[in-house]
Amino acid sequence: MKTFKWIGATLTGMLLSFPGLAQEAEGSWTAQMQQLDSSQMTLLLIIGVVLLLIVIIMGVMLYLLSFLMTVIRQDNPALAAQPSWWDNFKEKFVTGKMKPIEQEADIQLDHSYDGIVELDNFMPPWLAYVFYLSIGFAIIYFVNYSVLGIGKTQMEEYEEELAIAAMEEEARGESMLASIDENTVEFDATTSSIEAGAELYAGNCSACHAMDGGGGVGPNLTDEYWIHGGDIKDIFSVVKYGVVEKGMIPWQDQLSPEQMQQVSSYILTLKGTTPANPKEPQGEKYEPVIEEPLDALGEDELGAEPAE
Repeated sequence: MKTFKWIGATLTGMLLSFPGLAQEAEGSWTAQMQQLDSSQMTLLLIIGVVLLLIVIIMGVMLYLLSFLMTVIRQDNPALAAQPSWWDNFKEKFVTGKMKPIEQEADIQLDHSYDGIVELDNFMPPWLAYVFYLSIGFAIIYFVNYSVLGIGKTQMEEYEEELAIAAMEEEARGESMLASIDENTVEFDATTSSIEAGAELYAGNCSACHAMDGGGGVGPNLTDEYWIHGGDIKDIFSVVKYGVVEKGMIPWQDQLSPEQMQQVSSYILTLKGTTPANPKEPQGEKYEPVIEEPLDALGEDELGAEPAE
């Protein structure tokens, strides 16, 4: 009898603890499962099968014990008159000791509805235990979060999530900046980028191209003529790989991709300015290519006729 009570109490405690464990592991369980390789998944499957067999064996053993108790009760009339362990468990933890029908008049209330009377029954034991557990949980929760300050409040968890999201966003931004090359670079017109590009230009480029971009040893950067192209991708490529045959060193080992984007963007802002001593134009005049919309209709599709 004590063994059955111990098993029932253990199973009840496990069932009550499962929701809390599931809530704590909900966020990381899926991610951990995705990180397992084939050998780990096989081992996990084997463990699951073994646990299932253990549960089945325990169920069979309980059934055999119940069957054995039934046989013993049939052979022993005195023992058969006693309630079973399940009856004791149900009376103590589930239904409670109910009043027999003959004594219901003692707990009958003094009102009825169309002949239906109400009995003043007690609260079922299982519901009372749940109520007591909720009170205990509320006290522990209050002390943990509001008195001791061990647990994090919802606002603290929210602020922590915001901080984590900000760090992840910063990491993604750094990764994107580190991956900038001559194929993906774009003109960055933000004030911070242009100011950073101006500082880089003054420290590294002004000796050959003049502080105002008018040119010196290097070509004029303020006119419309470019030797290697005047697009942001062309300028970035020249800054990155240099023009060794003309004395311009490659800057890819000294500047980060973000810095090369900044100085290239600043160079484009010099176009159209008036330097103090501009150098004569070199190269070819650069005219930006205007791409036509992919859905643009031609003259034939529009039905246009030539003018007479």
